[in-house]
Amino acid sequence: MGQKTIGFLKEEYGLTCNFGKKSDNDYILIMENRNRMNAKWIPLILVFASIGFTACKPPENDVDLNLDYCVLQAKKTVRQIPDYTHMPNHIDNGEAEWRFTSPGSWTCGFWPGILWYIYEYTKDDYWRIEAEKFTETIIPCATGPARSHDVGFMAYCSIGNGYSLTGNPEYKRALLQAADSLSTLFNPNVGTFLSWPNMVKRMDWPHNTIIDNMMNMELLLWAAKSGGHKRLYEIACKHAETTMNHHFRTDYGAYHVIVYDDRTGDCIKGVTHQGYADETMWARGQAWAIYGFTMLYRETKDGRFLETAQKASDVFLKRLPEDRIPYWDFDAPGIPDEPRDASAAAIAASALLELSTWTIDKVKSAYYLSNAEEILKELSSERYRSDGKNGAFLLHSVGHMPNKKEIDASIIYADYYYLEALIRLKKLKNRTPLKRECVMERK
Repeated sequence: MGQKTIGFLKEEYGLTCNFGKKSDNDYILIMENRNRMNAKWIPLILVFASIGFTACKPPENDVDLNLDYCVLQAKKTVRQIPDYTHMPNHIDNGEAEWRFTSPGSWTCGFWPGILWYIYEYTKDDYWRIEAEKFTETIIPCATGPARSHDVGFMAYCSIGNGYSLTGNPEYKRALLQAADSLSTLFNPNVGTFLSWPNMVKRMDWPHNTIIDNMMNMELLLWAAKSGGHKRLYEIACKHAETTMNHHFRTDYGAYHVIVYDDRTGDCIKGVTHQGYADETMWARGQAWAIYGFTMLYRETKDGRFLETAQKASDVFLKRLPEDRIPYWDFDAPGIPDEPRDASAAAIAASALLELSTWTIDKVKSAYYLSNAEEILKELSSERYRSDGKNGAFLLHSVGHMPNKKEIDASIIYADYYYLEALIRLKKLKNRTPLKRECVMERK
């Protein structure tokens, strides 16, 4: 149904027309009779409204409709999960069923985080209860000895969202323990966290730090301000400062991995692990950089971090294709036939929304905001939505191309940052702070 038809129904019969959902896959037009028209006309109009409705699609930039879509897709996923120790991880291209991971994997916190965001949006206790049950299974893993930098992803996306929405003191204790655990990976000789202890011998990387690690500094910064040791703030800032000095090329494209001498702190080399080559710009890594340094500025107000976030954003946006969704690596040799990475797009969109609020230059702020909105508009189109294909939110992400894993797949962290970006955009439109304040802690 076209806009002219909708307009006719409004004017002629006093109908209020809005998009809604008929089922998990089909949109309908919701019509409310304001003028109590003659009942004999109602069946005719309903039939008329249904004719050609297949051509009627919801607006791609309607935030609430896109959030409602995520809620409906999440309901599909809930029905697939056998128990609370199975965390959705990815759906391979052409398949409809989730493949699961377990508590302790680096991606285990994203599904509970999605549930917490849906609870924030809907205020429906069903989602809170589901989020609590999944979050509970993560706490033992997040508070044990740190096996990698991913403690931050595991804990802050799940337990962190839960704490800020509920004030559950158990969550606060778990987050503080997780931060202390993560802090053991900091090497003062280098000034960064060891990202992958298992790569020290396997790859002969004595101290390796990946750009993704910037994301995990948020847990430490929160902990330092929430009853944890002040040293957590200091080492998080030191990590960001060292990363800022060594992780970027002259154009502010980010290396995936920097290898350091663990005793002298000397920078040995920059390499990739998931990008195409050492000197290429891996899309998701660049998105992590934008997000991480934007968050560091928010928490520290150190202008160097804001400048780094802006420069990393500028090269990312400059090199995007016309539809604003990056290829998995900006320098992959098969472009334009290389896979896109919706996860990188979603992460960047969420980061750019926040970056626009911290950027004083109004023109540049508007530039970041408009690009974020364009990315979200494309991700919300039928080209990237998963409805009708599987229970995820998005199609077309790339997990690990060199290992040939999760290629052109639906991936849980793409959904997490897409949902986060939508919620951030809604808050911006409503002129409310992007970062929620923790509710009063429960006794």
